[in-house]
Amino acid sequence: MIATIDPATGETLARFDAHTPAEIDARLERAARAQDAWRWRSAEERAAILPRLAALLRAEKDRLAALITCEMGKPIAEAAAEVEKCALNCDFYAERAPAMLADAPVAAAPGTTLAFEPLGVILAIMPWNYPLWQVVRFLAPALAAGNGAILKHAANVPQSALALERLVAEAGFPEGLFANLFVEPVDIAAVIADPRIAGVTLTGSTEVGAIVAGQAGAALKKQVLELGGSDPFVVLADADLERAARTAVTARFTNAGQSCVNAKRFIVEASVADAFADHFLKGITELKLGDPRDTATTLGPLARGNLRAAIDAQVQRSIASGAQLRTGGTIPGGPGFYYPATLLDHVAPGMAAFDEETFGPAAAIVRAHDADEAIALANRTCFGLGASVWTTDIDRGRLLARRVDAGAVFVNAMVASDPRVPFGGIKRSGYGRELGEAGMKEFTNMKTIRVADAI
Repeated sequence: MIATIDPATGETLARFDAHTPAEIDARLERAARAQDAWRWRSAEERAAILPRLAALLRAEKDRLAALITCEMGKPIAEAAAEVEKCALNCDFYAERAPAMLADAPVAAAPGTTLAFEPLGVILAIMPWNYPLWQVVRFLAPALAAGNGAILKHAANVPQSALALERLVAEAGFPEGLFANLFVEPVDIAAVIADPRIAGVTLTGSTEVGAIVAGQAGAALKKQVLELGGSDPFVVLADADLERAARTAVTARFTNAGQSCVNAKRFIVEASVADAFADHFLKGITELKLGDPRDTATTLGPLARGNLRAAIDAQVQRSIASGAQLRTGGTIPGGPGFYYPATLLDHVAPGMAAFDEETFGPAAAIVRAHDADEAIALANRTCFGLGASVWTTDIDRGRLLARRVDAGAVFVNAMVASDPRVPFGGIKRSGYGRELGEAGMKEFTNMKTIRVADAI
């Protein structure tokens, strides 16, 4: 079902029919034709349209933020910040894309140049947790690089998809270059296999990523996959515990814990674990669970009822396995998909809160004997997206960061995506990169052009 269901009330606000095969074909054809002309415009011309998209995003920030809140329950202040981040991403690539895409001479091979050319129309399969940001972080560099894009968004954020389609057109990008598709999951394989699709990018669960990778691989099409995570937040004995705990609350409970790069496992040296847990608990109790439209709310509902049931089941299984419940852990009565900020202590391998990705407002404190065991526990996961390491010894922090299996490790800071640097994971968190110059070039053909000396 493609529908907007208000997470704060459970009420269905809007429904949409899936596109027919004829409509899908028409959108793919328009995108392919538009991209065939777009690719030959200079990088400067392509990038010059992005500031207009940034301006539209900022002009409609309040309306777009309200739409995000309506569709997936993000507190309104966080939703407004998401819109602004999209605009900043457009600004970044508007300024930097031409230089990133410039031909690069090969010093070791005189007469040889590397050219970075677009692949074609890219299918973007995107999730609901950041309904604008997840799309724009791919879309801005992809369009600047000369590609087109087809969006298959999550079924519970259809109006966000339509809003982006409208804004891209209003910014002045060629008609049809970016188009939304309302399709059911069973119809995605046919779109991936369509010869007008040149590559696929997906942000979502590891399970769905494996399916899409198989379908794209069978068609020999490039993929970028940003999948699940169980990010460790390692706190060493010499860390600034109050600062670490304050950041931990934000790192875990932003977006109600519904992000692949939310910190999930808080691995703390045993000598300071009690003190850290107390600071962490104090910060959690200051969160305000409530209506996401209220600017005072800092913890909104989960996006869907099944997500709430899943996080509650993980909490209850962890408690049954020996974890200590410090706060939360009970589904509240009333409408909507609310779940309280929950803290589990004395979590260990073998418990759901350690072994599985927890996609919701539940934090797990894991106690380690020393720094070496903390790093070993951090790496004891099938995921490898992001990680944090907290210590006042910066040189030690840098060394330990190299020992953590992850696409990004932040020392004395929470993990966050940034247009300036690559973002992505390893292991079952996926492969390929978004953002930065590396993300810009993922969907380009690195063409070697070699000119022999004149005869």
